[in-house]
Amino acid sequence: MKIENVPFTVVDWNEVVPKEFPGETGKAFWKTFEAGNVRVRIVEYSPGYLADHWCSRGHVIYILEGELITELKDGRVFKLTPGMSYQVADDNEPHRSRTETGTKMFVVD
Repeated sequence: MKIENVPFTVVDWNEVVPKEFPGETGKAFWKTFEAGNVRVRIVEYSPGYLADHWCSRGHVIYILEGELITELKDGRVFKLTPGMSYQVADDNEPHRSRTETGTKMFVVD
């Protein structure tokens, strides 16, 4: 990842208003900072959330709270808990996420 055109910036995540996105089931809430070619987010999924699409965007995802289940389109499934992360490149291994219990994560993409 090459971060371009992003000046030194401090984000007080407590001041960022979340935006709501519906999943196939449940809801996602994003607090987002974007600059240059980078997007940084605190994302929370409600219990029972299932993404409504397969994603091909690259991410670095670090789990802060709860449990995240990520499925790859090839059928592999990964369960992540606090302190775990996954990394995937753009256009590599389409994936989607779900959670039974809810989760909170830090995402860079």
